[in-house]
Amino acid sequence: MNRTKLRIAAPAAMLAIALGLSACGAANESDGGSDTSGGDGVSGTLNGAGATSQEAAIAAWKKQFQTANSGATVNYDPVGSGGGREQFIAGGVAFAGSDSYLEDEEVAAAEKKCASDVVEVPVYVSPIAVIYKLDGVKELNLSAKTIGAIFEGTITTWDDDAIKADNPGVDLPDTKITAVHRSDDSGTTKNFTNYLEAASDGSWTGGTVETWPIKGGEAAEGTSGVVAAVSGGNGTIGYADESQAGELGKANVKVGDDFIAPTPEAAAKTLDTATPVEGRSKTDLAVDIDRKTEEPGVYPIVLVSYQIACQTYPDAKQAELVKAWLSYVVSSEGQTAAAESAGSAPLSGDFATKVQAAVETISAA
Repeated sequence: MNRTKLRIAAPAAMLAIALGLSACGAANESDGGSDTSGGDGVSGTLNGAGATSQEAAIAAWKKQFQTANSGATVNYDPVGSGGGREQFIAGGVAFAGSDSYLEDEEVAAAEKKCASDVVEVPVYVSPIAVIYKLDGVKELNLSAKTIGAIFEGTITTWDDDAIKADNPGVDLPDTKITAVHRSDDSGTTKNFTNYLEAASDGSWTGGTVETWPIKGGEAAEGTSGVVAAVSGGNGTIGYADESQAGELGKANVKVGDDFIAPTPEAAAKTLDTATPVEGRSKTDLAVDIDRKTEEPGVYPIVLVSYQIACQTYPDAKQAELVKAWLSYVVSSEGQTAAAESAGSAPLSGDFATKVQAAVETISAA
């Protein structure tokens, strides 16, 4: 399995809609008493939950959205991708953020809850960095096979021959490797393990999973937890959204004959070779990424993070509310804000047009 571009203005009128959202999953309920009497500004509360990787981007989106609408409050609970999807399907939140797209059975459950198709659109594209802290080693190259063996637990020290082969001439210590993984269900984990399964030439045997499958190593909750755990040791290695890696080392990953750094530009190039997931509706823009690419300049350990909502709602106000938020998030303004604050790659080109078209379909039932 090999899993794993935006230009719309956010008009003032659209941003001046009240944000009193009940969960979109509650498509057969009322709008939850939202306050739409705010005059020129929106008022009310919008709740979402999901991927921790979107935190920095959502903070920027919230700031601009709420600045334009002083009566509005947007809440986002970074519970992880799996938790966000679960809450969305259960009707607990209005939208979900997820670093992995809905599985077929989740699509069916979400469509039943929404009483419509789902709108599942990429909003955030970013590299997943292989982060490390190793005294005296400022730059590190790693092949997929080596990374897989490290996280499998079959490479246990930094002076292992496989790491030496990726880093000729580098003085590698005999320090023990401590591999840090996510303890929570995570779309970042799913994207990372998908890369390992596809590209590691069998050194990784854990499959593509959201819940870490290998015993050993150190577990930490959320992206911030992994970053903190790696930062707190020596000889540590982990995986996290590149924008949140801070001053930690970030390994260059072998692609073809080159080692590629985890930059937003290199990550964005993966969309050029991505393919749509088969059997999805026109508003479900889930894509599969070619993890084994040898295209120059492409960084294959990438997450394409989605926001997920319902296509139809029981009344016009609720439909306008959801469309307002997503329209801003995928707008050129929203994407620029995310790029500046979180280091993501703004969506652009033909793919952006498809995303905009999907959001435009949101309406009252």
